[in-house]
Amino acid sequence: MDTIAGKKSGLTIAVNLTVAALVLIWLIPTIGLLVSSFRDRDQISATGWWLAPLPVELTFRIRPAGDGAREEGGLHVLEGNVFAQPETARRFPEGRGEVTGFGVRARLPAEFAPGTEAELPRGGAVAIDADGAFRITQDEAFGPRGPTLYFEARTPPRFTLENYRTVLLADGMGRAFINTLTVTIPATVIPILIAAFAAYALAWMDFVGRGVLIAAVVGLLVVPLQLALVPLLSLHQQVGIGQSFLGIWLAHTGFGMPLAIYLLRNYMVGLPRDIIESARVDGATDFQIFTRIILPLSFPALAAFAIFQFLWVWNDLLVAKVFLPSATDTRVMTVTIADDLLGSRGGDWEILAAAAFVSIAVPLVVFFTLQRYLVRGLLAGSVK
Repeated sequence: MDTIAGKKSGLTIAVNLTVAALVLIWLIPTIGLLVSSFRDRDQISATGWWLAPLPVELTFRIRPAGDGAREEGGLHVLEGNVFAQPETARRFPEGRGEVTGFGVRARLPAEFAPGTEAELPRGGAVAIDADGAFRITQDEAFGPRGPTLYFEARTPPRFTLENYRTVLLADGMGRAFINTLTVTIPATVIPILIAAFAAYALAWMDFVGRGVLIAAVVGLLVVPLQLALVPLLSLHQQVGIGQSFLGIWLAHTGFGMPLAIYLLRNYMVGLPRDIIESARVDGATDFQIFTRIILPLSFPALAAFAIFQFLWVWNDLLVAKVFLPSATDTRVMTVTIADDLLGSRGGDWEILAAAAFVSIAVPLVVFFTLQRYLVRGLLAGSVK
């Protein structure tokens, strides 16, 4: 015998390792996004998220005040520390760090090694030590501000909650959260109710054209929703609902119906026939069978579709942009994040990362609450 009871075969171990590797690969982008959401913009631009625990070499520009200069041997001398300047105080709150290079031109900010002396473009010389101490000498007196200096320094890893404060305290974010719930909950419940009736009819009621309807539902699963956006919006304008909450509810209902009917029908058709036939013998109507037998037994499939529909509607941007007005009081979270936060801060990747985790907080709660029904609902009808 190749296998013995109680022992796992080599194929089973290989499958488990493959699944674990796929899960890890799937989680890596999410982990990177989570780490980036706690970093600041400069460190994100300098290194990848996997180097977040390590120091980062960043470039700074300072222009020290010239009122502290003194005369020494016929020269005007200005001394200080680059880490104690107003431009760098936020990065180095303790006033100390490690300089890895300095320069006098923006295109070469680390041209000279620490401790060496460099000539200034307008005359004079400057030297910056590794501990940040600098000395500037020139023949002429300094004005209110000294010459512009550039240096590269090793900065410690910095994690902050400021990104989340920016997202959560943004103007209109609270209203956008309420609007998102207003759109998502009806757009999840309505297609479930309609699809449940349709799935029962396609599974247990005999009528002419049932096979054609099932084929049409399967065919609609592959139709891109982008093809229907403009015609559907024109129809909404003609019937008078235009860009409104009712319009987006109906749009999401229409786009979600094929998957809902297909999923629920496959589950309902696999329910025990004896129970339904016994109910009919006892005189139960189709509506009574549907409400008292089919719906309670179909809860795993209902929950599985509810997860998919809720996640899709909550994270939707395209349909919300098309079927909702552009006014601030009707924006959902995805539109608020895209237009208000990222629209004016296109390079703020830390804001994007934090906004992503803020927006998926509620879907995660829904998923983990109903995830035990997900597999049962998805496997409905696959095994007899």
